Amino acid sequence: MSRYEAVKRDGLARMGTFEHDGEILSLPATLDTDALFPALDGRALSNVPLSSGKAFVRDFFSSGGGEQPVAVHPLAPEAPQSGDCTLVSNWHTVLNNPRNYATWLAGLKEDVPPDTAWYAPAVALPSTACLLIYSGFDLFDYRAVDLASAQKRFCLPEGEFSASMMETGVCGCEGCRAGDLAQHNRIALDREIALVRHYIEAGRLRELMEARCRASAAQVGILRFLDQNYEFMERSLPVARAVPMHANTVESQNRAEIRRFADRVIERFIPSRTDVAVLLPCSARKPYSFSRSHRLFMSTVNRRAHELIVTSPLGLVPRELERVYPAGHYDVPVTGYWDREECAFIADILARYFAAHPYNRVIAHLDGGALTVAEMAAETCGIDLEVTCRGHPTSPESLAALSAALEGERRVQTDTIRGTVSWQFATDINTKGLSLRGRSMQMAVLRGRQQLFSVDEGTGLFRPTFEGWRMIPEGYRVRIDAFVPQGDVLAPGVVDCDPRIREGDEVFVEGPLAVATGRAMMGADEMLRSKRGVAVRVRKTKRMEE
Repeated sequence: MSRYEAVKRDGLARMGTFEHDGEILSLPATLDTDALFPALDGRALSNVPLSSGKAFVRDFFSSGGGEQPVAVHPLAPEAPQSGDCTLVSNWHTVLNNPRNYATWLAGLKEDVPPDTAWYAPAVALPSTACLLIYSGFDLFDYRAVDLASAQKRFCLPEGEFSASMMETGVCGCEGCRAGDLAQHNRIALDREIALVRHYIEAGRLRELMEARCRASAAQVGILRFLDQNYEFMERSLPVARAVPMHANTVESQNRAEIRRFADRVIERFIPSRTDVAVLLPCSARKPYSFSRSHRLFMSTVNRRAHELIVTSPLGLVPRELERVYPAGHYDVPVTGYWDREECAFIADILARYFAAHPYNRVIAHLDGGALTVAEMAAETCGIDLEVTCRGHPTSPESLAALSAALEGERRVQTDTIRGTVSWQFATDINTKGLSLRGRSMQMAVLRGRQQLFSVDEGTGLFRPTFEGWRMIPEGYRVRIDAFVPQGDVLAPGVVDCDPRIREGDEVFVEGPLAVATGRAMMGADEMLRSKRGVAVRVRKTKRMEE
């Protein structure tokens, strides 16, 4: 009997435990799979090429006759069950075909239960381990590095080199000190997987992946093709992370988190009621209002316009959302130069926003690339852009021009509560009588003395109380069976859930005997298709009779 349970996720990548024949393994890892699966050595008909046609697969492919691991093929993926080890043979043959890599991976992942361990034999090298784990593979063997050793290849995360490189001192492992190439290559693979595990634990595997892929054009292509499949990648990503997002490469702007933030700003977010918008530059300090420049901007605007921050790579951040992940938790290289692709990407976000949320006046208090982006969006939307910068945006002349442009406009209170709730829960609420109190990120939404929401200081997201959930009429619900949660809600207890739920979302648990508030530990797809693991980390439970 086999069982797999993920305990930590970072997109498709997982850290988990796999139990097989009484042995408990911590994954991802490289193991002696001959000892783990002794029957695999004599198995026939599981090594069908991935590119084979449907008729060939039908006639010759075998999933293994019920033995572990259970083999899959892009044209025959339905055999594994929850807890199995899923075997994908010949995956090394697709590493140089980015389009097929992304297409076949998405197809297999969508058809195989999420609570299975994924084994890719004879493929893991120090240079490919990060990509494989990022793609959702968990278990590897030493065949690929042993073959590299037989071919006199010296393996590093940056690639494979001549064995003579071992004498240059680039590595000081035990194998290098002993002049043992095979030992070095095995150690290099183990070290890379250990590093990847660290990045998964830290919630920063994407940053490592963007760094590692630079040494291989094929890996860059794979990453880009995966990013193009937004629906597939987005549903496995948390709605927020506890660490800053580092957008250091051109691939960063294609991250699903960035598109999700922009789509929610355009499609969900309800701006504060005003007819005037002012576009402002971003700041290095987050949230923006903590910076000196934005304190000047806010004092000058003085609530006479809706403040929108133009920034790369997020595109547009309304003032109401400046604390919400990733707007309040990202870092980018600051050079003052925005390339053509970057400008087009951000201008498209601005144009879509103005099409969804029209204003009578749009003032651009911007310079440089940000102003170029605003002008591109204005031309697309047919907006007359009023530019108030006179040199640097914080210069006295620029601030005076901005104040003069807003002369006579009525003051409107920025509705952070309504804006955040609409972005987070895709609903509108009446905020009359509500107040946001507290300092910095330690804040709460109150009606009189009654608390409706607390603010997660790490992510900026709202955490509803039971009274707060009454203001959110539908959505982000998890239906459970007839039991009272005595702790966390496990996946087998989930009957149904809102398909929009992602890991990290605040959810309301409903059942015949009890309701509860908590945070989703899985996305909706995994929650419904898994038979193991924590689905919701419960914060508070209430019996129905209470």
